[in-house]
Amino acid sequence: MAEQGHVYTVDEALTHVGFGKYQCFVLAYAGLGWVAEAMEIMILSFVGPTVKSEWNLSSTEESLITTAVFAGLVVGAYAWGLVADNYGRRHAFSLALFIFVFPLFLSHTKYYNYSGSGHVFLSWFLEFVPPSNRGMWMVIFSSFWTIGSVSEAIGAWIIMPRLDWRWLLGLSSIPSFILLAFLGFQPESPRYLCLKGRTAEAHRALEKIAQVNKTKLPNGKLVARRSTLPTGERAPPELVHLLSSNGGNKTTEGKSGLSLFLMLFSSKLARTTILLWLLLFGNSFAYYAVVLLISELSSLDTRCRSPLMFSHHPQDANLYIDEFITSLAEIPGLLLAAILVDTAGRKLSITIMFTLSCLFLLPLVTYQSNILTTGLLFGARMCVMGAFTVSLIYAAEIYPTSVRSTGAGAANAMGRIGGMVCPLVAVALVANCHQMTAVVLLVVVIVTSILSVMLIPFETKGQELSDTVDFTSD
Repeated sequence: MAEQGHVYTVDEALTHVGFGKYQCFVLAYAGLGWVAEAMEIMILSFVGPTVKSEWNLSSTEESLITTAVFAGLVVGAYAWGLVADNYGRRHAFSLALFIFVFPLFLSHTKYYNYSGSGHVFLSWFLEFVPPSNRGMWMVIFSSFWTIGSVSEAIGAWIIMPRLDWRWLLGLSSIPSFILLAFLGFQPESPRYLCLKGRTAEAHRALEKIAQVNKTKLPNGKLVARRSTLPTGERAPPELVHLLSSNGGNKTTEGKSGLSLFLMLFSSKLARTTILLWLLLFGNSFAYYAVVLLISELSSLDTRCRSPLMFSHHPQDANLYIDEFITSLAEIPGLLLAAILVDTAGRKLSITIMFTLSCLFLLPLVTYQSNILTTGLLFGARMCVMGAFTVSLIYAAEIYPTSVRSTGAGAANAMGRIGGMVCPLVAVALVANCHQMTAVVLLVVVIVTSILSVMLIPFETKGQELSDTVDFTSD
């Protein structure tokens, strides 16, 4: 044990240097990436009604636009995860940004190329954060999504009634160009470097962190992993099986994309992978259902009760006001998540917030006044956003570094499928005056997500991030 006192891991180094200026710089850049993705997705709820009117689309065709965007997100989430685990986090979002630029000048459908890489920013930032307060900082990182959502709502409120919807698309791409401008200053994750055997580079990266934070690294030599926890006690058996870093020589270095994907269904990961997919599918379905229902329910009462009196104007200011008000719900949602994530833990936090969201949604099985509907959707969006935030953190923490971006990317891809199905099912039901069926379906999806997270066998609260999967007992 004396020799182990002269070595340290990446987590121990990060704990020693603490969270400081360096991580704040990483947070700002990764957060801007989160803002960019939020704006590109949230724009759908504003542009959709206008495009439907301008192009004389049916409700089904309008839903297909959203579905097509999410189809691109599904491919992107998985593909960028593979790139991040094989070639590095920095290379993944760098390539995504470069690919984004070219089609932007050719058309306005930029979603298919850049979007879907947002989870790589999450994994990248996660790997710079000390384990002790990782949950709180990841919730702070998630607040950038809310900044993007609120900014998009404000932009739509100002731009849409006065200018063409294409102006909103163009202005929404500004964060992505800022990311591209500062791309050369972004470091690679020291955890990823250490995993790939590039220990010297990882040590230099950690030294830079310590220098900027005005601290020093611990004495000793940086090592890739330990077989025991820092306390000298072994982790619980179920945690060792999934998150063990004692993988001998069997790492994922040099694995192909298919090999990394199949690893998610190994005996150690299969159960967690399937349950995470169900969780993220429900999270995404619920979140985008609540967002898109705001515009649908704002005109539902008149349309379904008095069809002859209904006249819907896609640029009605009330729609943008409702969207802006409900987008503000994400702020208390993040505060609730920040309070619960490091106290109640990941699993209980998700369960509590999803349960509260069901309570807000159930009154909407019947028609309510516009004010009450907006208030209930405010509460539902608050809780769903909080649950979604903790779920994304949980999904990134639960996988080892060797397959973290692939695992989180695949889970996010399943979540995007939830977003893709949502407009074709829930929103289409509301548009055809089947509000009760839509709300009941939404509640059932949320309850399924609650059951899924409860069945995941362990909690990541307070645990160090691991690097490789242990296959020695297979």
